[in-house]
Amino acid sequence: MGKSKQTGNHKSDKKKNIAKTWKTKRRTKDLDQIHADMKPGTAAKLLHQEVDYDVTGCAQHYCLHCARYFVDMRSLKEHFKTKVHKRRLKQLREEPYTQEEAERAAGMGSYIPPKTVEVKTQPVEEDMA
Repeated sequence: MGKSKQTGNHKSDKKKNIAKTWKTKRRTKDLDQIHADMKPGTAAKLLHQEVDYDVTGCAQHYCLHCARYFVDMRSLKEHFKTKVHKRRLKQLREEPYTQEEAERAAGMGSYIPPKTVEVKTQPVEEDMA
């Protein structure tokens, strides 16, 4: 018989969950978290953040729907035209899943189909540097 393909895993915990590490590396916000961010008070805070030099574009160019920072206004405007952004807008049209809906699905009430939410691309402010 040949040598086994998996060797040396008992020494290091880092090697055991390589697949999990890669799956969570570029994890973005879930849709219900983005719905919470789209509320007027939270949205204003996210769109008008203080300058943070550790974040891309100094945290001045943020797509609220995709939860992404961009380098400058031009790249943010280009992002609004992409398929990725348009798909995210389409996903956000459906109301987020709630505990009440889960209970109705389990037979504790009558089914009510999810409502659609009007989602538009955020307004772009030209005076942002």
